[in-house]
Amino acid sequence: MKLFTPLYDACLSWAQHRHADKYLAGLSFTESVIFPIPPDVMLAPMALATPKKAWWYAMITTIASVIGGIAGYLLGYFAFDAFIHPIIVDLGYSDKLALAMDWFTQYGVWVVFIAGFSPIPYKVFTLTAGMMSMAFLPFVIASGVGRGARFFLVAALMYWGGAKMEHKLRQYVEFLGWGVILLAIALYLVYR
Repeated sequence: MKLFTPLYDACLSWAQHRHADKYLAGLSFTESVIFPIPPDVMLAPMALATPKKAWWYAMITTIASVIGGIAGYLLGYFAFDAFIHPIIVDLGYSDKLALAMDWFTQYGVWVVFIAGFSPIPYKVFTLTAGMMSMAFLPFVIASGVGRGARFFLVAALMYWGGAKMEHKLRQYVEFLGWGVILLAIALYLVYR
């Protein structure tokens, strides 16, 4: 069953829409606070579709993501007890919150950098950073460096890979898509 190839083709066509950069910014912002889909899924096709704008798209993604991270930080800082904590408890994620808090205690600002760069859900760490009253400026710097490194790396791979990269992505998009889903399910089962 081919599910990801049509989605990939749709992303390539959306990437050429006149408001694509605004959609990318919106996705990047919301992913840093609540949305589960990472902006890479839009950034990569946009950078492939218009390589001369790859760096611009990476900059939009980074800035919007960091602003979203700041919103998550403020939400964690001001509304954690009243709004977020009850949701975490209702969803049964108290142990994951405890783990994130432990990582903050052990690694400090580095956990924000790692979450910003890696596929670890960045939003968990923006909210936790605010809840734990992490120093704001180091949070913003670590977010900017981590998110920027990730998104500029994606843009660079698409820019330098060009048509070859697009061909390889198209060739393996089903494998990659289903692999990510299986990995997500496995991680869920391990950490639930």
